Amino acid sequence: MDESPTCPFCNMPAERVLYESNLFFVIEDGFPVSSGHCLIISKQHKKTFFDLSNQEQQELVELISHTKKIIATKHSPDGHNIGMNCDEAAGQTVMHFHCHVIPRYIGDMEDPRGGVRYCIPDKGSY
Repeated sequence: MDESPTCPFCNMPAERVLYESNLFFVIEDGFPVSSGHCLIISKQHKKTFFDLSNQEQQELVELISHTKKIIATKHSPDGHNIGMNCDEAAGQTVMHFHCHVIPRYIGDMEDPRGGVRYCIPDKGSY
């Protein structure tokens, strides 16, 4: 793995890893927004989705489905949000690529319509 000495994802303790593929590993989010919230993290220190190679992008798609199955073994979500924050303006706080797979449950919020559109206030309702 290409490492950055101060990056928490480059220095991930092995016991936190739920699954490992050729190019990524999966952990439970340390600050989950729902039960089962997982992160898919690139093994190489790359900043955003747009910095991933074509091979990494293709493997990521497969790993999102696999992570959904990992979540389903312990939880029974009714839906999912998949998200990637790319750069500071989009809310990225750890500058190492990671993809959120967030299980959603009926009743976890009063009106879930609009989904990820709510990242900008007043854009969820349309």
